[in-house]
Amino acid sequence: MDDKPKLYTCARSRGLRATWAAEEAGIDLDLKILPFPPRHAAPEYLDINPLGTVPLLVDGDSRLSESCAIAHYLATRNGYTDLAIAPGETDYAEYCDFTYHADATITFPQTVYMRFAIFEKEKGLEPAGQAYARWFHKRLVKIEQRLETRDYLCADRFTVADICIAYALVLAQTVGLDEGVPHSLKVYRERMTARDAYRRAFEREEAGRKALEAAD
Repeated sequence: MDDKPKLYTCARSRGLRATWAAEEAGIDLDLKILPFPPRHAAPEYLDINPLGTVPLLVDGDSRLSESCAIAHYLATRNGYTDLAIAPGETDYAEYCDFTYHADATITFPQTVYMRFAIFEKEKGLEPAGQAYARWFHKRLVKIEQRLETRDYLCADRFTVADICIAYALVLAQTVGLDEGVPHSLKVYRERMTARDAYRRAFEREEAGRKALEAAD
């Protein structure tokens, strides 16, 4: 593939998983930072992604719109790397499970909380949002127990599963859900976000966001 993969995202959104994975894998992305929410703030984006959601990765004829799938794809785009676990390797099943768990079970209630308790609070939906906040906190037990005896989720090394789970913990801190996050997971988050690749990814997205704001 000669052209750079193109990632459409909003700074600090779930697309950070993809930007982070690309930095870890040494893949040079053509990063397109959009205003939030893109379906309203950048309606022309609907021509590229009819869902209007971010992230979206365009790589040749391939299009991916799920953040954890994009992170795994980037980690294996040029062959398996240490960021992914291949079939037959120790913890392959756990790698798959935690990578999918990150969005389907952990980030899902966070996004519903954000909609009801933050974005649409004036509609009287905050109690429903707080119910989803409690759901999120209860679902952290699986990760907490997994990390009781290990530094990383799978195969004693940093993988995409860590990227996907750690982002959910970063989001919790960002949107006011940190009070219910166990201390051990806050320590884990601090270790994961201290990685150079995370810092580069975050700073690159922030630079794109600031450039977008300056252009308005």
